[in-house]
Amino acid sequence: MTSLDKPTEETSADDARAVTEAALFEAFGGVRGMVETVVPGLLFVTIFTINKDLHLSAIAALAVSLVLVAVRLVMKDTVKHAFSGVFGVAFGVVFAMMTGNAKDFYLPGMLYTLGLGLAYIITTLCGVPLIGLILGPVFKENLSWRTRNPGRKKAYAKASYAWGTILLAKCAILFPLYWWADTTQLGWVLVALKIPPFLLAVYLTWVFLAKAPAPIDVFAEMEAEEKAAEERERQAAARSAEQ
Repeated sequence: MTSLDKPTEETSADDARAVTEAALFEAFGGVRGMVETVVPGLLFVTIFTINKDLHLSAIAALAVSLVLVAVRLVMKDTVKHAFSGVFGVAFGVVFAMMTGNAKDFYLPGMLYTLGLGLAYIITTLCGVPLIGLILGPVFKENLSWRTRNPGRKKAYAKASYAWGTILLAKCAILFPLYWWADTTQLGWVLVALKIPPFLLAVYLTWVFLAKAPAPIDVFAEMEAEEKAAEERERQAAARSAEQ
């Protein structure tokens, strides 16, 4: 390796890490997305801790979720993360109102976390890691990693196992608290466990993908094939005209 080659390789690696980081932020909502997932639950448990009013706590959590969506709409920003938060809060409000038990506000989210954790593990065991299905379109590689990029498939498998293990570990903490702790204890623990496990999973995903082979841009390939086909048609037409 010459002295000229090394900076080029280092720059390429830095670019790959930067692209991976940007894709992860896009897929999981970044800092703003994390805030939007925490604020409704934080508001619910804060109000309930102060006055034990289930209805007021639930309405306030749902209202702030709608406000977050409205802000994104006004700013013409993507609303998928905010909308997912609204649906999660809405299900929690419905559960809590139906049962009259404030802890049930958290139950839909806990069940979703459990299901998602299992999905990460099961899909990976089946050879189709869920994180690859999520990030494939973001990296413009779709499902090309399954058959054409084994190193990248392995990285997706590691990342999916990491996500599944972290989410199931989180459930192992929360579900016993659902049965044994009171609403405020469960709520504060749940709020505390919102961001750190998520950041750990995203970081591990970044580590695995940063070391993996570059994604295959299938969209660029399709464009190249279309241009090549058009060029062949033009050449065939030109030859026909000459004859």
